[in-house]
Amino acid sequence: MAVSWSSLFRISLLFLLLAAVVTAFVTLPIEKILKDFLVWIQDNLGPWGPVVLAISYIPLSVLAVPASILTLGGGYLFGLPLGFVADSLGGTFGATAAFLLGRTIGRPYVISKLKDYPKFQAVAIAIQRSGFKVWTILMVCVTKVAKSSLEKALAENPDVENLLVSPQLPIASCPAVDLHKPLIIKVDPSNDDHEK
Repeated sequence: MAVSWSSLFRISLLFLLLAAVVTAFVTLPIEKILKDFLVWIQDNLGPWGPVVLAISYIPLSVLAVPASILTLGGGYLFGLPLGFVADSLGGTFGATAAFLLGRTIGRPYVISKLKDYPKFQAVAIAIQRSGFKVWTILMVCVTKVAKSSLEKALAENPDVENLLVSPQLPIASCPAVDLHKPLIIKVDPSNDDHEK
């Protein structure tokens, strides 16, 4: 199997891009950048802050950057109701953008890689012809398979059930303390271990 120069170039470019992204995630202070961004929203944008916060989720979702700092910051800056709405809309817009980019830009790549698998081709053709019906059937099948897999795993591993239950703490069998009596601490003067 011979590798062409163009495919070798694309693979090396992909590895360089992956290395750059990993290096950026490791070396850049992403948490500090997001905190500074939240302070900027609070200080400069006023009532437009929730809108900018919601829009800022789009690049974070597309680039797979964890947005938990923005989520917590949105709730803190704008309160629970407005922060919840801004965070929810922003997360929805970001997920939609990531889906659309994957569907448009990533689709030819995925199709080229899966062309040797006839089952995937059949599913793709069925979804193109009657998408919602096939999608619903696939979701029901996946749910049934996941449920049966979970039941099988739990049946094969009976000790797993103990992991789901909180452990019982030991009950001390000390005599009841009378809270009406004063607490008396006795110090032995012959012992030099205590502070003077």
